[in-house]
Amino acid sequence: QVQLAESGGGLVQAGGSLRLSCAASGRSFASYTAAWFRQAPGKEREFVARISWSGGSTYYADSVKGRFTISRDNGKNTVYLDMNSLKTEDTAVYYCARARQAYITNPNEYAIWGQGTQVTVSS
Repeated sequence: QVQLAESGGGLVQAGGSLRLSCAASGRSFASYTAAWFRQAPGKEREFVARISWSGGSTYYADSVKGRFTISRDNGKNTVYLDMNSLKTEDTAVYYCARARQAYITNPNEYAIWGQGTQVTVSS
């Protein structure tokens, strides 16, 4: 059973940067698209970014495009989210997720989720 563990969250001032990591246990993580989602207090969970199994394809929500970068190191079974020019509205719990099916660039379902890491951006 694959498990995901996020790390790297914390408190940062507006305009600052953070790097989130998502480490996967178990084999075959490299065959799946991975994504980051976030959920702010009182709001629904929203998509942030995804990266294909090879790392060759990425996609971002409009709200983070140009500020966030998703990447992966399949040798380390880890996906990253580099967040720059952070805004107070980026404050949320950030979750990483793995697609249900392998080798799907744009999956419509994510089957495995991490426990989340809190990101708080102060003004």
